[in-house]
Amino acid sequence: MSRYPAGLPALFLVEMWERFSYYGMRAILVLYLVDAVETGGMGLETSEAVAIYGIYTAAVYILALPGGWVADRFWGARKAVAVGGAVIILGHILLAISGSMAAIFLAGLCCIAVGTGLLKPNISTMVGELYPKEDVGGRDAGFSFFYMGINLGAILGGFVAGYLGEVWGWHWGFGAAAVAMAVGLLNFFYAGQRSLRGKGERPPPKVVDAATHRRDRRVSLGITGAVVVILALLIGTGVIEVTSAAGVAQATGVLIVTVAVGFFLNIYIAGDLSKDEKKRMIVLAVLFVAAAVFWSRFEQAGSSLSIFAAELTSRDLMGFQVPASWFQNLNPAFIILLTPLFAWFWTRAQDRGWEISVFVKFGLALVLVGLGFWILVPAAQIAMTGAKVSALFLICTFFIHTCAELLLSPVGLSTFSRLAPERFVSQMMGFWFLAASLGNLLAGLLAAGMDTETPSALPGLFNQLFFGSAIAGLVLIALSWPLSRWALSGKPPVEEEQRPVQ
Repeated sequence: MSRYPAGLPALFLVEMWERFSYYGMRAILVLYLVDAVETGGMGLETSEAVAIYGIYTAAVYILALPGGWVADRFWGARKAVAVGGAVIILGHILLAISGSMAAIFLAGLCCIAVGTGLLKPNISTMVGELYPKEDVGGRDAGFSFFYMGINLGAILGGFVAGYLGEVWGWHWGFGAAAVAMAVGLLNFFYAGQRSLRGKGERPPPKVVDAATHRRDRRVSLGITGAVVVILALLIGTGVIEVTSAAGVAQATGVLIVTVAVGFFLNIYIAGDLSKDEKKRMIVLAVLFVAAAVFWSRFEQAGSSLSIFAAELTSRDLMGFQVPASWFQNLNPAFIILLTPLFAWFWTRAQDRGWEISVFVKFGLALVLVGLGFWILVPAAQIAMTGAKVSALFLICTFFIHTCAELLLSPVGLSTFSRLAPERFVSQMMGFWFLAASLGNLLAGLLAAGMDTETPSALPGLFNQLFFGSAIAGLVLIALSWPLSRWALSGKPPVEEEQRPVQ
């Protein structure tokens, strides 16, 4: 089996242009929200802006769950990707023409979130369809290559949309993102008639008897009802308040956790899974928690680290003032440089028979992402004196975070596409992105307490981010052997199971 099948470059390009649109807009979102109204911004307080950022980025990923469900039950992955791309284009157009009309701007954000929810899990599902289950190293390498497309789009989007937004005007940046997504969608339609023919179709349902179907339906309705009741009680009793952006962000966090638990239990109990499939579902649940912790740290790039770059970092480069949004390009640039090395290592490890548990990979990623913040502690102490800090601190942090990301994100995509039950692959890819949704939201809430006017709290914040992540990573590494032995029972990572289909 080829490490890079014919359809992979086509999906690479679609995802590259979609990520250009998303990251290009994300790079300027917080800066636009806090900019004064007189200069074209929204004039919001920093705490409100980062809370909105957290809500939006969380929504982008939480909607991947219903996006996967739509594909598994009705459309198939290919149609879901096409519709999602069209809705994203509409969203960016609304942002570009919104002017000072907040309602149109918010409608644009909603469109992008819905469209990304349809596109994101299903294009990853199509990448997984290109590989047999047993080709673990090839699949990891393929997803690493695919992930490079994500970050190539991210760096292009950050440079182009970031520059247009900060120099020409915010809505020029939003408009550039619309054009990029249109290019990606046209490429997808072209590839669908050639290298992707037959990929992304709706999976066949499993045949069950009437009694089992009625039982599963009752369980699903019961779990859904419990989720609704819990949320209603929390809002009705005032535990969750929705009168401010920060309150809505907290409410969204409770919503994500409740939905994640309900979704997992529904498939685990009412999904007619085999014993081995249930064990693998437990593995995916553990990885979900680890990923949520990781993204809550990593996604500080668009909130606290963005503000740190804008207000506390020396950005003069031989007389040129480097835009603060350009610092976010460091991560995708490092991704592009390091991905070939990581992809080579995964295939080399498989060829040599090296067994590297996915739990070890995730654990190391958590330790590294924490280490990136520990490096910023002395930088924060310098900022406390009122001096601007060297950009080298942020450069080192982004490099370490990139290494951590390559240990977790493409590996997570590969693992979820490989271990998920066949009938729920797109939904489980949505479940994977739900972890990113929760992490993005937590990142916004953590950053909401950041006071750049008096940066004395920064050393404590960065130490907190370091210790929480590093401890979680070490625990996961320590549990890797017993978890792997219990979940796989000494068998190959996945054994194809014969299921009756209609």
